[in-house]
Parts: sequence; structure tokens; C-alpha cells
Amino acid sequence: MTQSLTRGLGLADAIFLVVGSMIGSGIFLVSAESARLVGAPGLLLLVWALAGVMTITGALCCAELAAMLPKAGGQYVFLREAYGPTTGFVFGWSMLLVIQTGTIAAVAVAFANFLGVLVPGVSSTTYLVAPIALGARYAVSVSTQQLVAVLLILLLTAANWRGLALARRIQQLFTVTKTLALAALIVIGLGMGWNASAAAFTSAWMDATRNGWSAVTAMPTMTATGTAAVLMLLGRAMVGPLFAQSAWNNVTFAAGEVRDPGRNLPRALLVGCAVVVTLYLLANVAYVVTLPLEAIQKAPQNRVATAAMQAVFGAPGAVAMAIGIMIATFGANNGLILAGARVSYAMARDGLFFAPVARLNTAGVPGVALLAQGVWAALLTLPRTRAVDATTGAVTYGNVYTQLLEYIIPADLVLYGLMVYAVVVLRRRLPDTPRPYRTWGYPVTPTIYLVLAAALVIDLGVLAPATSGIGYLLVLSGVPVYWVWGRRG
Repeated sequence: MTQSLTRGLGLADAIFLVVGSMIGSGIFLVSAESARLVGAPGLLLLVWALAGVMTITGALCCAELAAMLPKAGGQYVFLREAYGPTTGFVFGWSMLLVIQTGTIAAVAVAFANFLGVLVPGVSSTTYLVAPIALGARYAVSVSTQQLVAVLLILLLTAANWRGLALARRIQQLFTVTKTLALAALIVIGLGMGWNASAAAFTSAWMDATRNGWSAVTAMPTMTATGTAAVLMLLGRAMVGPLFAQSAWNNVTFAAGEVRDPGRNLPRALLVGCAVVVTLYLLANVAYVVTLPLEAIQKAPQNRVATAAMQAVFGAPGAVAMAIGIMIATFGANNGLILAGARVSYAMARDGLFFAPVARLNTAGVPGVALLAQGVWAALLTLPRTRAVDATTGAVTYGNVYTQLLEYIIPADLVLYGLMVYAVVVLRRRLPDTPRPYRTWGYPVTPTIYLVLAAALVIDLGVLAPATSGIGYLLVLSGVPVYWVWGRRG
């Protein structure tokens, strides 16, 4: 078997991995919830702009670490070097437990969801195995939608198993295609979908109360009022855009396979993030000039992009957008699967995970790590949340992995914040280590990210203490696992 990873990814491949991992289903869906929370088109754009600031400042900091420590595992390596093996392990554990695998599952179900637009038989309520209750709040099932999601995960895992060359070609093809599809949405929305009432630049663009919005309507548990309520809900509304812009760090997981990483990793991070943040902001401009605010807030199943295209072209537009989103989710999952397996591989190489996970197959890729990730991500598509209407007794089912992602977002912000602060820590601890790239604007750049991240963590802790607390517990579950593993070693 091959004993070391092959550096088979050039600059273009690394950029494709950044862009392809970031552009998934989020940009086409999450604006509906954000618009409901903030209640004004201008505030919706502000939410996406602030998320973009966090993405760019985070990438500028990550680029220094990636150039300095261009090893498989990326952020796991950065946290291990800055804070010690426990923190590194907790990050890797969280990735495998829910962050990466849960995202893979979510994107796969999004693919199946939009396939249902073309093939009505693919549905979350068309069951091969009807829901089996697991207590009052959970169940497991196999719907046609879940089956398609599982098959997609296994298909892309198998493609990555066959080697980096095939995975790279898939990433190139689907990244180019979906970037063009997103660009087409922007051009069509701005050029053909201009709606005078939707795009009117009035005080209602920034003053949500003029649109009938109130903090209690947006979030019934809100106790703050006035400006404080607006600011708190702005933070809550950033959750979706941040999730849509996440995964930009995935290219660092595959750093051991990037050629000339000291130059190519920083360039890929900066170019890729700049392209996606720009496209996302323009896409939201296209939404707000094509659709009235209420149509964004009440888009069926949150499919804002589909609603925008339908407003311009009717039913054929909705079908075309569904195909575009399927392409986006397919390519995003390929990038997530390719990159994610390299984290558990790096942990196993350090003796912090099962030894077989550190093995490369005959194609020179971490086959066991890919298999473990793929199986667990597929299993995460099967559990369902279960709710019973107190009045009618009707039972409805949701997806437990979506709930898990909501739990993990606050903790994910902490992990990203630790990575950004690692730039400061390692400059002090390892001042003489070569740094082919140094963070532009240091120390202002990391300060901007850390201030915004801290404000969001506090905000989510106040507005959603239960979900935030569960998220932290899921991440911290890696600490006792690490202690047990240490004793075993």
C-alpha cells in the first residue's frame, strides 16, 4: 500500500475545493429564515455582508496557518500545535461526530429534496420503512428521500475511494457548473426580475417596523426591545448565512495533497472565499429586487432561489433552479467527503484514533477514513425528530441531523475562533518558524473576527441557551474520549 499522500492538487484544484465545498444548498434556502428574523431587505443584505466579513477575516488568518503548517488535517493540526493534543482531538472528534458528517448528511438530503421537484416519488413522506418511534421525541425511518441521500453519500465515498484524480475531476466539473448556475441566477434576477415594489429603496429597507415586523413576532421568546432587539436578531439571523459560507477551511484538511502549499493554500483560501462571498451577496440582492419581502419570508419550504426563478420564468424556472441546486449539492458533498476524511486520518497518524484509519489504500487515499465517514454520515440521514400536535394528535417528523447542526453552530464558532487566535499564539510560541504568508492587516484582522464571533456566541447563548448548551456538550464529549484513549495508549 502507498504510505504517504500524493501532492496531486494544484492551485486551481485547491480553489475548486474551496468554492465547491462552500456553495451547497444554503445560499438557495437560508435567506427565508434570516428575512423572517430581521424583517427588512436592507437588514437581510447586512446580515450576509457581516457573515462575509467573518468569512474573509477568518480566511486571511487561516491562510497564514495553512502556509506555515501545510499538513493533512488542517485545522486539527493548527489547534494541536497552538493549544495541545486535547484541543486538536476535540476538534477532530466533533468533525466526525456531527460537524462534517452532519453537513454531508444535510447536503445529501437537500439534493434528494430538490430531486423530488423533478421526481415526485422522491419524498420525505414516501416510506420504504415507516417511522419507528424511539421514545416520544425521536424515530427512525427510510423514506425514498432518505434512500437517495444515502446512495449519494455512498456513491461519492466510492468515487473518492478510487483516488484523488477522480475526486479532483468531479470537483472541477461540478464547481464550474454550479458557479455558472449561481451566476446565471444573479444575472437573471438583476437583469430580468426587477420588481419595482420589491426593489423600492425606501425607509422600509432598513426599518423593519415599517414592514409590520416586531421582535416578538420574529422570535416569541424575545424580551429585549428597540435597538437591542434588532441587534440580537441580526446575530441570530447570521446563523444561516454563516452555515452557507462554512467549509472554506476544508481545503486545509487536504493540505498534505496540495502542491507548493506555502503559496497555493493562501491563494486558494483568499480567492475562493472572495468569489463565494461576492456571489452570495449578489444573489441576495437578486432575491430582494425580484421578490417582495413577504415572498422571501414565505418561500415554499424556504426555496427562495426557486421562488425567484419562478417569478421570472414560471414553472420552467423552478425546474431549472432545482437542477442547478442538485448540481450544487452534488459538488459540495464531493468536496466535503474528500476533505473531511483527512482529519480522522491525521488523528490516527498521531495515534489518537483507530490505527486502520491511518492507512492509505492502493489509490493513495485514506480509504478506511473515507469508509468510516461515509457510513456514519449515511446513518445520520435515518433518525427523525418526532412531534405530536397537542390539539389534533397529528404526528410530524423532521430530521435529527438538522437539529444537531443547530446545536453545533455556536460551538463551531468557538472552534473557528480558536483557530483564528492560534495565529496570535503561534506567532508568540514559534516566532522563527517560516511563514510564506502573513495575515494581512494583523492584528486588526483577527481582532475583527474574534469580536464578531464572541458577540455571536453571547447572542446565541442568550437567545437559544438550550441549543447552545447541547452543542457545547456534544463537542466537549470528546474530552473524556481523549482521556480514555490516552490511558489506552
